[in-house]
Amino acid sequence: MTDPAPAAVRRRLLLPGQYGPAFDDGGPVLVVEAREFFTARPVHRTKAHLWLSALRHRVRALGERAEHVRVEHLRDALVGQDDLEVVDPPSRVQRAQVRHWGHGTTILPSRGFVTGEDEFARWAAERGGRFLMEAHYERVRRREGWLMANDAPLGGAFSLDAQNRQPPPRGATTLGLPAPWWPTEDDVDDEVRADLDRWERDGLVQFVGRDDRRRFAVTPDEAQAALDDFVAVRLGDFGPYEDAVLTNDWTMAHSLLSVPLNLGVLDPRQAIDAALAAHASGAAPLASVEGFVRQVAGWRDYVWHLYWWLGDDYGSDVEALGARSAAQAAPPRTRPPAGAGPAYPAGPSLPAWWRDLDATEVDAVCLSVALDGVRDHGWLHHIQRLMVLGNWALQRGYDPLELTEWFTDVFVDGTDWVMPANVIGMSQHADGGVVATKPYAAGGRYIDRMTDHCGGCRFNPTTRLGEDACPFTAGYWAFLERAEPALRRNPRMRRPLQQMRAMPDLAAVVAQEAARGRP
Repeated sequence: MTDPAPAAVRRRLLLPGQYGPAFDDGGPVLVVEAREFFTARPVHRTKAHLWLSALRHRVRALGERAEHVRVEHLRDALVGQDDLEVVDPPSRVQRAQVRHWGHGTTILPSRGFVTGEDEFARWAAERGGRFLMEAHYERVRRREGWLMANDAPLGGAFSLDAQNRQPPPRGATTLGLPAPWWPTEDDVDDEVRADLDRWERDGLVQFVGRDDRRRFAVTPDEAQAALDDFVAVRLGDFGPYEDAVLTNDWTMAHSLLSVPLNLGVLDPRQAIDAALAAHASGAAPLASVEGFVRQVAGWRDYVWHLYWWLGDDYGSDVEALGARSAAQAAPPRTRPPAGAGPAYPAGPSLPAWWRDLDATEVDAVCLSVALDGVRDHGWLHHIQRLMVLGNWALQRGYDPLELTEWFTDVFVDGTDWVMPANVIGMSQHADGGVVATKPYAAGGRYIDRMTDHCGGCRFNPTTRLGEDACPFTAGYWAFLERAEPALRRNPRMRRPLQQMRAMPDLAAVVAQEAARGRP
């Protein structure tokens, strides 16, 4: 009697977002570098550098275990392969490709998040599909015992956000913190930069933004160094000033860890454990630690699960709030939806200065600073994304799907799973309230309170009519007038809609914003 032949060893296929040790169980690895990852639409040059650098650094770290395949399309590396396994990819497109082209590929459960997909789906189904991020976050905290005293949250509430909304220090130009830890570029980065230059020169790719020196971690060791630096230097100030913006301090006290998290080189539990240890030792205040844990285990995890829970049709039939009025000067455009349903009128396309990150076309300081930040770094923190760029787009009724693609392409941490719920749902409220209970719209007073921008701006945040009328303040009321039919049944919008209806100059404000040229 002979012993059975050992099972064939399957090669682990590594795809974008899977470049850390959590996605490697030993054995041979196939790392696919498909140029389509960078050519589907124009992406930020810094983003292309980071993601390609992470891929090639992973190949180097794996050494002889890795086969590095360079192809035009992912399918070119999958066809004919019958010995592959893959951790389920973090995008619908790639999941469909590995199931179709790699029809013999073994699919392993996804990794890199605090809660598994099956567990979230069971919980969501038990709630009848009606739930909010806060409920998910509370459930995770209770399950893990994070920042809990028996069955009660430390500090008396699961969210201590009310303690984390301070404006920037009066008169300050920066928070006065040391510069964040920056990685040191190496020969892999040199090779990546040379290849990107050549691809662009040969017309194979198109980029936006500037090629900043590499400022984000792309390897596990770099991610650990960046995490250690954040916890030791900036975590204490992160909470109080997480919503504040200063023109001359683009990082503030933020962690800059979204890139290594989304690359898969930093595990979220690793980041959370470091923050919890800092609180336990007395090195970081509770409100700051809770805010960071909520970002990672709450919102980041929640958005990931919404991407799968809401399904392929999410976003297929959205339109900007009040899109018909906003777009009436241009012929309506139609687009075949991803799922069932008729074509629909979209909001106006993104203007050229927005797509080109051309802040010279903009007078509003807050908008100009945000565009400069995207151009130079491919990164802004959440308030600039939500309450400057997102708020501006919401007020003007930009096409939500175009806007989602733009956010995905120009932000270094942008992925297919990150942006739909963040942009379509939270920022633009274009899903009718599936993700957020109200639109995140605000006038210039909010920006004046949370930034240092308005003092040097030619527009007045308290003025809605006239030459110095703030385009955010006037735009807010024009937006409410346009979107009122869709918002009148929303209880959280009752008071602002009442204020709008009582405005004696509403018609003049609406006409002014319809005719406004340079923002």
